[in-house]
Amino acid sequence: MIKSMRRRDVVLSMGAVSAAALLAACSQEEKKPAADATPAAPATPATEAAPAKPAVAAPAAQGKVDVAKLMAPGTLPDQVMGKADAPVTIVEYASLTCSHCRDFHEASLPEIKAKYIDTGKARLILREFPFDPRAEAGFMLARCSKDRYFPMTDVLFKQQDSWARADDAQAALLQISKLAGFTQESFTACLTDQKLLDDIRAVRERGNKEFGVDATPTFFINGNKYAGALSAAEMSAIIDGML
Repeated sequence: MIKSMRRRDVVLSMGAVSAAALLAACSQEEKKPAADATPAAPATPATEAAPAKPAVAAPAAQGKVDVAKLMAPGTLPDQVMGKADAPVTIVEYASLTCSHCRDFHEASLPEIKAKYIDTGKARLILREFPFDPRAEAGFMLARCSKDRYFPMTDVLFKQQDSWARADDAQAALLQISKLAGFTQESFTACLTDQKLLDDIRAVRERGNKEFGVDATPTFFINGNKYAGALSAAEMSAIIDGML
């Protein structure tokens, strides 16, 4: 079953925060006895093996959206993992400061990637749905890293506690960004890019207004909506039913 998570209202008031202010704010064979030998004691009966665990059932979808509308271009180009012609498309709305999103990316996504994405059966589109300025900053840096978007978000999820909960998020993000090739100058330029910040907020607002996203993670798998974290087994059951 889908793991439950606390719903949160979309923080639309963050629209008043500028990019410059954002910068500041910021997983035995039995032997036969000889003829005159004393017979051995009877062997202890083997313990009956436990029955195999039943396969995980696919959780019920919580609605469905128009796939053509879902896949229509937005303010930012989609970041896609996998082949364009994959029969199953997973659209994930996530926040980089969301612990449930982190758990999915650390515990479930590697198995899904190996089993379905790398084999051409599915593709994943990650869309930004930041709940706070720190998540906005993380997504801005991922976008500025160009073709390293997924490696950057992967590191930010794995090191979430080191920057999302830090007293000085800006310093923590800078150290992570330097590993991705950022300099102090390119780091500052990225986080003071007002248009990029506005575009990321537009992705979030579209997800909320057009597709009813109000919690993270929220998945749309071939248009079927699943709000809340999914285990690898649950997502596998959903995907297998579509192949």
